[in-house]
Amino acid sequence: MLKAQASDTGITHGGRLWLYVATGLVLAYLVLPALLIVPMSFSGSRYLEFPPRSWSLQWYQAYFGSPEWQDATIVSLEAAALTTLVSVPLGLSACYALRLTTSWVGRAVGVALSLPMIVPVIFIGIGLFFVYARLGINNTLLGIVLGHTLLALPFVVITVEAGLKSFDMNQEMAARSLGASRARAFFDVVLPQIKLVIISAALFAFITSLDEVVVALFVSGGENATLPRLMFSALRDEIDPTIAAISSLLTVISVGVLIVVQVMQARRG
Repeated sequence: MLKAQASDTGITHGGRLWLYVATGLVLAYLVLPALLIVPMSFSGSRYLEFPPRSWSLQWYQAYFGSPEWQDATIVSLEAAALTTLVSVPLGLSACYALRLTTSWVGRAVGVALSLPMIVPVIFIGIGLFFVYARLGINNTLLGIVLGHTLLALPFVVITVEAGLKSFDMNQEMAARSLGASRARAFFDVVLPQIKLVIISAALFAFITSLDEVVVALFVSGGENATLPRLMFSALRDEIDPTIAAISSLLTVISVGVLIVVQVMQARRG
């Protein structure tokens, strides 16, 4: 079996064995720590332990039965939904405008939109904290949404930009030549053909906001504390196994979103 050719290049699977092993080790290093949390969340012990000596659903019951955890979950879901509603139209508008320009200004704007992925998040959190302090929006849902939109926007731009590159803009020009306005041509011709890309971008924006903790540590708190922030605070005070249960749920949601994105991209291809 190992002597069978892996591709038209003539390289056999045996010749690529080292690559398969290296890839497997890298995947194991990335995935196993997250997978270990799942059995730990079903532990019957008051402390995190692996492997669990007894099994119980008590930590899931503690999460769903706690008003504090539930309030933080609602705040996170609201912030993620609003972040998606804000970042996707902004990112789509920016990508559409950049697709129509070839000037250096457009390229500079494109680079600026990717800066939140380059700048360390803790610097962004500190900067937002001082700006929000002057505006009076620290520990508010508005402040969380604005901060998360800043972080989610690059993911939206990258996703939508890739979709627009595969779209033939001549179709829009043809619609406009037949009398359609730019807005009508965009909504009737462009948007339907990139809708899967937009849905993918929206899912990325939602997960970015839902999982974000660094900015939330600076700009959220009180009744507007997000779920990741509350988890971080709980870890600082004591190792509560409830956090393992919440982490398992967030992992399932994140993996589910990635699977949906991959399925949509496969359909688009």
